[in-house]
Amino acid sequence: MANPNLKTEPSTIYNLLKSYALSPSNILKAQNIFQQIHRPTLSFWNIMIRGWSHSDQPIEAIRTYNLMYRQGLLGNNLTYPFLFKACARVSNVSCGTTLHARVLKLGFDPLVFVSNALIHMYASCGLLGFARKVFDEMPQRDLVSWNSLICGYSQCKRFREVLGVFEAMRVTGVKGDAVTMVKVVLACSFLGEWGLADALVDYIEENNVEMDVYLGNTLIDMYGRRGLVRLARGVFDRMQLRNLVSWNAMIMGYGKAGDLAAAQELFDAMPQRDVISWTSMITGYSQASRFTEAVRLFKEMMEAKVKPDEITVASVLSACAHIGSIDVGEAVHDYIRKYDVKADVYVGNALIDMYCKCGVVEKALEVFKEMGTKDSVSWTSIIAGLAVNGFADSALDYFSQMLKEGVWPSHGAFVGILLACAHAGLVDKGLEYFESMEKVYGLKPEMKHYGCVVDLLSRSGQLKRAYEFIKEMPVAPDVVVWRILLSASQIHGNVPLAEIATEKLLELDPSNSGNYILSSNTYAGSNRWEEVVKMRGLMEKSNVQKPSAICGSVRDMAIGKTKTTEKADRPTVEQIIIAMRTLYQKCKLVHGGLSEYNILHYEPSPFTYGAFPQSILVFRSRHSLIKPNTLLSAAEPNPSFDAQVFDELLIGVCRRMR
Repeated sequence: MANPNLKTEPSTIYNLLKSYALSPSNILKAQNIFQQIHRPTLSFWNIMIRGWSHSDQPIEAIRTYNLMYRQGLLGNNLTYPFLFKACARVSNVSCGTTLHARVLKLGFDPLVFVSNALIHMYASCGLLGFARKVFDEMPQRDLVSWNSLICGYSQCKRFREVLGVFEAMRVTGVKGDAVTMVKVVLACSFLGEWGLADALVDYIEENNVEMDVYLGNTLIDMYGRRGLVRLARGVFDRMQLRNLVSWNAMIMGYGKAGDLAAAQELFDAMPQRDVISWTSMITGYSQASRFTEAVRLFKEMMEAKVKPDEITVASVLSACAHIGSIDVGEAVHDYIRKYDVKADVYVGNALIDMYCKCGVVEKALEVFKEMGTKDSVSWTSIIAGLAVNGFADSALDYFSQMLKEGVWPSHGAFVGILLACAHAGLVDKGLEYFESMEKVYGLKPEMKHYGCVVDLLSRSGQLKRAYEFIKEMPVAPDVVVWRILLSASQIHGNVPLAEIATEKLLELDPSNSGNYILSSNTYAGSNRWEEVVKMRGLMEKSNVQKPSAICGSVRDMAIGKTKTTEKADRPTVEQIIIAMRTLYQKCKLVHGGLSEYNILHYEPSPFTYGAFPQSILVFRSRHSLIKPNTLLSAAEPNPSFDAQVFDELLIGVCRRMR
């Protein structure tokens, strides 16, 4: 309500109103003063419209204008730019087009700053055709005109148009500023136009474009995407002003290049960190297969009271899955539920993968059933997880359910179902699924699928049929396929096939000690000791190294030896798990059955054709002190470790349990 007693000089009132209106935190004070002004002039209305357009309630700018319009004031050329800004912020294109019509009627459209505001409004609302039309009809343009159109195309991810407008701008002789270059370099990054990006760096230097923090960050990101961390660091070091984004972009660049030492050094030197800083480091360690460091850093993040987001959670769950850290994985799951971390489909998939790799299939199923949205990865993960953990029937059931729900199976889903058939001994069913891949679903089988079929046939003792299948493969079988056949030949005592597989393996992978060991064990099982000696001699002649010296110290660690005494106490299951994890970290594992000691059952799942991105080895205990089918640990196999040495390590651990 107007206050007739407000008799202060109009200029004084205007200045007071302006100071409050242009301060977003004081806009309500400005409104209070404005309501006490009797018959405010257009300049008072304009300052309030301007103030509201910059506030967190831009809709009030439009309401103020409507109130003014109803009182007979049409506005002037200073009124409409801020109204267009308000329309852009609330995405009210209907109001914007109405105001555009009034601008045309009042004849304000030739004014550059009015047209610039119109371009910005239409572009922000996604109406790039209207924005371009306004731009093309402008009698004259300035840098803001070009930037408004470029920013609009960039916002709508039309990066080719961004480059096209910039080229037209360059031809007309208009020099870009930092705003221009941020959007154009960003377009090059998304399109992979690295040659043009490098030319833009030269353009920036030649035209003395001011390097503000936003342009600096964009250049760091551009170089980081390409792994050019030296150039990225050069930009970072030259920046006079840096913000948190600058540090995070540099850390991500180092992470992508695999230089985690430099990333960690920069991370430690950060004046402050946010969730992106921590997540970048955790993801970098996880992607570099340094899963223990990833988990360690996540624990530090929790101690620093930084709330993780869904990306952090997915990365640390992946790390937990690889090192079998079920305790941390469950703690992360509890944290998600307790603190309402956004659990999208990626987090759900990571939880399923983690629980399956750690052998806790029941919880994996709980997560799967609770997921509101499931994608093909969700189905693939649960099917493969069930298969790897020995729940073949359930895997088959979920595969059928997936098909009933209209989810198209992926290559990974077929790996899982072939694994399930192999574990269940369903040879014909497995071959039927394999045949359907290409005939029914149009999926061309990959090497891992051929390996699964060889494993399927080999497990059932049909070695000759497996060998015929290998010979008929349309692609040359790799070392893993031959190793599957060799391992099965050893188990079933089929020396002729073992010799064929060994010959292929020594041809394809002559430096792998596991190939010699498996072949030697096959001869030993048939009491062909001369061949055993011959194979050992061939191994020595070929200078193939056996990592027994390294593993000896690990064995001592595993069985509890120290430099002073060797405790005779029976270790707990937790201690055995720690010992097993230590072995995995220190040694590389090779596929092959255990020797005559039947203390632990060693089950490859299945060789390097595991159902997950990194294949795993699952150890299930048959000892009375450990619950049957309890998963002890998991690790990525690498066929360079002597199976007999590994047998000795396991035996040493288990003897301590007696």
